[in-house]
Amino acid sequence: MCAAFHPSEDLIVSASLDQTVRVWDTTGLRKKQMGTPTGFDGPAGMMDSNGMGRSGPGGPGGPGGVAGATALNVQAELFGTNDVVVKYVLEGHDRGVNWASFHPTLPLLASAADDRQVKLWRMSETKAWEVDTLRGHVNNVSCCLFHPKHDLIVSNSEDRSIRVWDVSKRVGVQTFRREGDRFWILAAHRTQNLLAAGHDSGMIVFKLERERPASSPGPANKLYYVRGRELFCHDYSRAQNGGSGVDVPIATLRRVGQQAQTDGIGSAPRFISYNQHNPSEGNVLVCSEVDGGSYELITFSLTNASGSVTDGKRGSCLGPATFIGRNRFAVLDRHQRQIIIKNLNNETTKRVQPPVPNVDALLDGGASGRMLLRADDRAILFEIQSRRVLGEIAAPKLKSAVWSPDGSKVALLCKYGVVIADRQLEQLCSINDTVRIKSGAWDVSPTGGTQSELFIYTTLHHVKYCLPSGDTGTIRTLDNPLYATRVVKDQLFCLDREARARVISIDATEARFKLALANKRYGQVMHMVRHSRLCGRAIVAYLQSKGFPEVALHFVREPRTRFRLALACGNIEAAMESAFALEQQSSAEGKESATNVWGELGNEALRQGNHQVVEMSYQRTKDFDRLSFLYLLTGDSEKLKKMLKISNMRKDIMGRYHNALLLGDAAERVAVLEESGNMPLAYISAKLHGLEEQAERIQVAIETNGGSVEGLMDKVDTSTKKAGCLLQPPTPIVRSDNWPTLPVEKHTLEDLEAAAAEAEENGEETYHDAAPEPAVPETSATAWGADDFGDGDMGDAAEDDLDLGDDGGMGWDDDLDLGDDFGDKEEKAPVDEMAGLQEVSDDATFQMPPAGRPPAGCWVANSSHAADHVAAGGASSALQLLNRQIAASDFSVLKETMIGCYLGSTMSLPGVPGSGSMNIPLLRNDAGGHPGTESLPRTSLKMSNLVAGVRGGYRFFQGGKFNDAKNSFADVLKKIPLVITESRNEANEMKEMLEICREYITAIRIKGAMSECASNPVRSTELSAYFTHCNLQPIHLLLALRSAMGTAFKHKNFIVAASFARRLLELPDMASERNADLRVKATKVLQKSEQMARNEHKLNYNENAAFSIDCKDFVPIYSDGDSAKCSYCGSAYSTSMKGQVCLTCGFSTVGVQTIGLVTGS
Repeated sequence: MCAAFHPSEDLIVSASLDQTVRVWDTTGLRKKQMGTPTGFDGPAGMMDSNGMGRSGPGGPGGPGGVAGATALNVQAELFGTNDVVVKYVLEGHDRGVNWASFHPTLPLLASAADDRQVKLWRMSETKAWEVDTLRGHVNNVSCCLFHPKHDLIVSNSEDRSIRVWDVSKRVGVQTFRREGDRFWILAAHRTQNLLAAGHDSGMIVFKLERERPASSPGPANKLYYVRGRELFCHDYSRAQNGGSGVDVPIATLRRVGQQAQTDGIGSAPRFISYNQHNPSEGNVLVCSEVDGGSYELITFSLTNASGSVTDGKRGSCLGPATFIGRNRFAVLDRHQRQIIIKNLNNETTKRVQPPVPNVDALLDGGASGRMLLRADDRAILFEIQSRRVLGEIAAPKLKSAVWSPDGSKVALLCKYGVVIADRQLEQLCSINDTVRIKSGAWDVSPTGGTQSELFIYTTLHHVKYCLPSGDTGTIRTLDNPLYATRVVKDQLFCLDREARARVISIDATEARFKLALANKRYGQVMHMVRHSRLCGRAIVAYLQSKGFPEVALHFVREPRTRFRLALACGNIEAAMESAFALEQQSSAEGKESATNVWGELGNEALRQGNHQVVEMSYQRTKDFDRLSFLYLLTGDSEKLKKMLKISNMRKDIMGRYHNALLLGDAAERVAVLEESGNMPLAYISAKLHGLEEQAERIQVAIETNGGSVEGLMDKVDTSTKKAGCLLQPPTPIVRSDNWPTLPVEKHTLEDLEAAAAEAEENGEETYHDAAPEPAVPETSATAWGADDFGDGDMGDAAEDDLDLGDDGGMGWDDDLDLGDDFGDKEEKAPVDEMAGLQEVSDDATFQMPPAGRPPAGCWVANSSHAADHVAAGGASSALQLLNRQIAASDFSVLKETMIGCYLGSTMSLPGVPGSGSMNIPLLRNDAGGHPGTESLPRTSLKMSNLVAGVRGGYRFFQGGKFNDAKNSFADVLKKIPLVITESRNEANEMKEMLEICREYITAIRIKGAMSECASNPVRSTELSAYFTHCNLQPIHLLLALRSAMGTAFKHKNFIVAASFARRLLELPDMASERNADLRVKATKVLQKSEQMARNEHKLNYNENAAFSIDCKDFVPIYSDGDSAKCSYCGSAYSTSMKGQVCLTCGFSTVGVQTIGLVTGS
C-alpha cells in the first residue's frame, strides 16, 4: 500500500495488505550505483573494460548495444537481484497495513492498518520489535507519520478524524474531526511546522500550534522572551561582531495541566508581559492557553537575574495579563469576565466590571493605571482608578498593542492591518494588508528624527513600514517569517520561529524621506535625494499626490513632468518655461504642437487671475471664442475690434456676429444677418436699433424676392421694458495688468542646493550644524509656515484638553505634549537637530494662499443638529443624523420641512447688470460681529411655529374636527426635529409639545376606531375607556370622560361607568355653572351604576393598574409586559412592531435604542 525511504540510512519501509510491514536494506544497491558499473551478461553482447559495447552483433551498431544492456539492467532490478534484501518483517496487525513511516532521527517506525490501530516499532542492528499499540480510531487508519520537530505521531482515518499521539507517553493528546469527509493521506513539511491532510473533497493544511515566540521589551535595551520552557533575557547592549546580543537564562517554566505535559500541541506560552513600572526588580507575567488560560508571575533581581528567581505564582485568566502599576497587575476572569487586580503576592485587591460586555483580552495601556480592552473588534482605553473610558477605536481582529518609546503613540496590530493612534486612542492612520501581520516595532534611533515616528512591521514574507501620516511601503522580502522586536537605524532585531535572536539589515531611506517631507525638513530631503537612489517616478508621484509638488519641481528636468508639477503648485513662470520647451521639442520632432498644454496653462492662469498668460494661451491654441470673451471681461475694446476683423478675414459668420454682439455694434450685426441670408432678422434688427437706411434697403431686397415685411415687427414687443434694446459692453470694474489676487511672495527651492552643500561642508551628517539665516520679513513664507505649525500644535493640544483630566491627577502634563514641542520652537532651544534645515525650508518653501472655508462647511463642522446640516445643503449627513438620533427611516414625510429649512437659511441679492444674483447666508450667531468659522445658520422654524400649530390643533379638537386636529399635530411632529432651541427651557417646552402631539394623535386615532366599532358594545366600551387615559387638557379630558361614561352606561357596563362618573366629578371644571347640567347627569349615572354594580360584558380594562396604550392595536400594555417604543415620539407598541415605522409620527423606527431628540447645536 505504501513505501518510504529512510531520511538518512539505506533503508526502505513498505506496508502491504498481507498484514506485514517490511524494512528493506538498500546498501548493496547504493554501492552498485556509486561504484564502477559492470557489464550484464546477456545474449546481446559483452562490455569491455571501458564500459563500451564491443563491435559485433551486440556492439553500438547492432540491435543489442548500450541501450539494450540498460534495458536489461532495469529488468533485473525490477524482478529481483541480491542488491536489495529484506532486513525485518514486522507482524502484528490483524488486517492489511495501509501506511508505514520512519522517525526522522530515532530508530522508530509507525504503521497504520485497517484493524483501526497505529503501531509503534523500534529497530536495532539485528532485530525490530513492537513497542506499543495506539488505539482510538473507530475505522480504518489510512495514514500515519512522525512530526518532524516534536515527539508526536499524527494519524488520520476513515472515521473522519485526525489524531495526535504522544510518542513518549503513547497516548492520544488531540483529536480533530471533519464532518462528512474521510481522511486518506498525510504529509509533513520538511522545515516548516505545516501538515497537510487529504480528504474526500479536497485537502487542508494546518499547524498543531502557533509558532509566534512570546516576547516583551524590557528596560535598558533588553528583551524578555520564552524559548521552549526557558525564560531568557536578551541584552542588546552586549552585542559583539555584528550579533544581536547575549541571551541570559532567567528561569525554567513549570508545566501546569494535562495538555502542558506534551510539547508541540499548543502548550507553549502565548503571551509575556514585563513590568515597566517597577525599576527596582524584574517582574514577568507568562500566560498560556493551557486548561482554558493561565498565568505565571516570575520575580527576579535586575542585577543577578538568573540567581535570584522567586518561585512563580500562578492563577487562571483569559488571554494575556498586564501590569498596571509598580506592584499591581490585572487579569481577566474567564468565567465572570471581570477585571481582577492583584498585587505581586498574587493576592486579589480589587474586582472591576468592564465598561462594555464581551471583553476577551487585556493589553498594555501605555501608562500606569491604564489598560486596553479588546471587545467586539474594538479597542477601549480604560482607566482603572476612575473606571472611565478614555478612548475607543475600531480594531478588527486585534492581536497586540505596541507602544512607542515615549508613550505618545500606539500601534494596534490586527490580523490584516495596523491602526496607529495617539495616547488618547485618537486614530492617526489605519492601513490594511492582504496577508497576515506578524509583528511590529517602533524605531528607537536616537538621531534622525524617526524615534517614535517610524513603525516597522513584518508579514509572512515582507518587512514593511508605516508612518503616522498613513504612508506605507515595503522595505525588503523575507525567506522565513520573523518577529520584529527592536529597530535601530538600519538594523531590525527580531526573533525567528525557533525563538532565536537575529538581526537583519534594512533600508528605511524611503520611510525617512517621507517622514522628513511631512515635517517640512527640506534640507534632509535634499540630502537624501543627493546621496540615495530615491529620485524616480514613484517618488515624484508621491510628492505630487501628497501636496508637495514644489519639492518635486526642483528635482525634475523632464519638460512634461515639470509642467505638471508647476501647474500643481501654481508656479505659472515654471509652467510657461516647460510649455515653451515642449513646443520646441514637438517642432524638432516634426509633431504637431501640443495645444492641450497651453489649454491647461490657460486654465491655471485664469484661476490665479493672470489674464495676460491666459491671453497668450488662447492665442496659441487659437481659441477665438474664449479670447473674445476674455477681452470683454478685461474691457479691452480695441482688441475686441481686432477679433471682429479676424473673424471677417476668416469668413467666420458666427464669430463676426458674436464679436459684434460683444462690441454693441448693431450695424455690423445687421450686415452679418444680411450676408448670411437671414433677411427678416436683419430687417427687425435694423428697425429696432433705428438704422432706417439699412432697413429700407433690406425691405427692397425682401420685396424684390417676392417677400413682404408686413407683420414682422408685430412679432417683437416694443411697448414694454422687456422690449429689445441695444447691448453695450459692460465697463470693467478694475483696469490693471492682472486681476487682483491675494499677494503672496512666491518661493521656490532655489537655495536648497546651496544650503545642502553648506551642510555637507560643515560635516552635517545628522543635520544640526547649519548656520542660522538672517531674519525674514513677516510677509514671507516664514510667517505662513510658523502659523501653520503653531496652529497644528495648539489645535492638537486643545483637542487633548477635552479629555477632562483623563490621567487622574496628572494635571496638564500629558495634555501638553504637542504644546511643549511648540514651545521649544518658540524659545529656540540651543540644541535642535533640524534647526538649520528648518531655516532652509523657510527660505525654500512656496505656499499658495489657503482657500477660504464656505459657510456651509462651517455649519456642518460646528453643529450636530440636523437642521444646520440641511441648511448647509448636506442632505446626506442630515439624514444620517436623524437616523442615528431618532431612528428616522421614512424621510419622504420630512421632505417639505427640510426644503423649507434649506431655502430659509440664505437670501438672494441681485447683482450688477450682466451678472447673476448672490446668495447671502443668514447667521443666527452674528449679533456681536461676524463669527468667522464658528458661524451657524439661521433656520426658518422657531418655537413660535410649534406653539401656533399646537394651538390650532387644540381648536380643531375642541370643535370636533378631528381630522384637521390630527393633521395639525402631525405637522408639529414633522417640524420638531428641525427646530433649534436657544435655551434649556425652550428644549423642555419642545419635548413637552412632542408628548402633547403624541397623546392627541393617539386619542384621535382611538376616536376613529370607536366610530368603526360602534356596533360592538365590548370593543366600543374598551376604546372609550382607553380614550380617557390619553394625557389631554382638562377641558378635552372632560369631553372624553363624558363620552366614555355615556357609552359604558348605554351598554350596561355599570362598574366602568361609575369610575368614569367619579373621575368626571373630580375635574375642577365641573364646579362652573356652564357644566351644571353635566354635573347633575354624572351624579345620576353614578347613583344608578352603584345600585346595579355589575358589568354586562367582560372588558380588557383595569383602571387600577398602570398601563400604556398599544398605538397599533389599541390594547393596554401593562408595566410587567414586553413593549417597544418609538425612538422619536415614544409611542408604545407590542414587540411585534420592532423594526417597523411608527404609526404616530410616520417616519421613525420602533424598537431602536438611540440618544433621542437633539434640540440644540
